[in-house]
Amino acid sequence: MLDLIRRITRCEQGATAVEYGLIVSLIVIAIVASLGEFGEGSTSMWNSVSNKIINAS
Repeated sequence: MLDLIRRITRCEQGATAVEYGLIVSLIVIAIVASLGEFGEGSTSMWNSVSNKIINAS
């Protein structure tokens, strides 16, 4: 049993998985934030196009 505990404490695979998980979560947060900004800009652009078409007719 003591040998099992020693092997578990030396194992670094779990720590590596957690690190990769944190990196992926930060990337996802950055993507979501940039898509939110892109969505607002796109909505503004299409509203402007719509208003110009309405005013032209």
